[in-house]
Amino acid sequence: MRKLVSLAAAFVLAGVAAANAQETPRKGGTIRMTAPYAASFGSLDPQATPRAQDDIVGKALHRTLYNWDTAHSKLVLELAKSVSVSPDGLVYTYKLRDDAYFHNGRKMTADDIIYSYTRIMDGTKGYPGARYVRLIKGAADVEKGTAKEISGLKKIDDFTLEMTITDRVDPGYYFFSGTTAILPKEEVEKGNFAAHPVGLGPFKFKEHIPGSRVVAERWDKFYKPGKPYADKLEVLIMADAAARDIAFRNKEIDTSILGPAQYVAYRADPELSKDILEVAEMFTRAMQFNPSFKPFSDKRVRQAINYAIDSDLIIKRLVKDKAYRAVSWLPPSSAAFDKTVKPYAYDPAKAKKLLAEAGYPNGFEFELTTSQNESWGLPIVEAMIPYLDKVGIKLKPKLVEVTVLTEIAMKGDHQAFIGSNLTGPDSLATLRCYYSKTPRTACNYTSFNNPQFDKLLDSAAQEGDQAKRNDLLRQANNLLYEEAPVWFFNYNKAVLARQPWLHGLQANPTEITHQYPEDIWVDATSPAK
Repeated sequence: MRKLVSLAAAFVLAGVAAANAQETPRKGGTIRMTAPYAASFGSLDPQATPRAQDDIVGKALHRTLYNWDTAHSKLVLELAKSVSVSPDGLVYTYKLRDDAYFHNGRKMTADDIIYSYTRIMDGTKGYPGARYVRLIKGAADVEKGTAKEISGLKKIDDFTLEMTITDRVDPGYYFFSGTTAILPKEEVEKGNFAAHPVGLGPFKFKEHIPGSRVVAERWDKFYKPGKPYADKLEVLIMADAAARDIAFRNKEIDTSILGPAQYVAYRADPELSKDILEVAEMFTRAMQFNPSFKPFSDKRVRQAINYAIDSDLIIKRLVKDKAYRAVSWLPPSSAAFDKTVKPYAYDPAKAKKLLAEAGYPNGFEFELTTSQNESWGLPIVEAMIPYLDKVGIKLKPKLVEVTVLTEIAMKGDHQAFIGSNLTGPDSLATLRCYYSKTPRTACNYTSFNNPQFDKLLDSAAQEGDQAKRNDLLRQANNLLYEEAPVWFFNYNKAVLARQPWLHGLQANPTEITHQYPEDIWVDATSPAK
């Protein structure tokens, strides 16, 4: 069934691509994208926020050393023209772009990359990008406060940077995240950077109306000739699916993420169904357990919850099949995904047995922190309640705004929370979220600590043979499945509706709302000026 869905999606994308290829991009106009995940932006400082909502704007204002090339499904250099690698695979020498200008008019140099990565490793800040920059030799010393400079970063000249890493991996997987964006020191140190962001992206910041929108204008010194096409970009905050649906049908916005209900309705509409992008995103939805809450410190309790809930039925009835059942932390697109593993079966009797063995024959009560999100938030939590009640577990939902949810996860101020997590494109970088030395502020929200798991990741990081590395990562992923630090729910199928006058969208599997807006253009039929 998954293959058939993937093929159908591929035909849809191919048709859209073919239609776009037949037309010449038009200069001018306004792109009106939506920020659908919260009622606000968390921060416009890209290094300070891990939220997918914020990086929708981030892709327009800022740039990273690498980016994701959706057309060819691979990482490519963005702020460098070329890179050479030492024979041992640990030293990367980058020839940086000499035509990348910050929005204040200054040219980017190697100093800016060194500054940005060093800032991210400030251990007093807990910046989320530290999980990636920690790959560089000496970065952890800065984080611990025992060094002021990252020893693995060396400026050869203004446009040549040498980077020494600790693991034999492709650093592209670590330095394409918006949390590792390159920023200008002088602008950051003015203070209040989040209110007046200055970046390297194709659009420069104009205004932020809290709770409403961010507006950005074309940056004429952008390093890609002839781009961006549009004069202006608006990112409008619309967390409510019904509001997005009305605005889209009234032609007030150009893109709209579809929730389960809209997905069904748009597919059935002969006109709206023509302009839908579908992609199996590299996201795993899960309830994450805090082991400091006593019941969740026992693996049998965590496993019991996975057996107690009929996840397949919830996906079918509530998510309207706009998802795939999760059978592990890594998604099926991962090279380390084990196709032989089966998901936890719906087995209330086994759940009760495990609870009794763990010392909870009569169950227990816990609080689950959730947002309103219809695909993995409160509606899903409410559907879980009767299943858990059947085995004696009382679930009390605690509703918070999604931007607050992220803060709660990073602080560990919860008994459990449910959310959506990027689980690709690199398996090692993804599994690092369960490495014992990865702090909660980076992504180890469950404070997972398993020596066997750490050993598998350490071995994978030093393994030069890709097949052997994948095997080690497969073992680590399967260990996570067994330890069940989370309730494995689903892998997301992202669906984005676009207006017929909008062209150049990318079916980005790392997050469909994260578009490179320099490639997007609007034709003359757009109602926006």
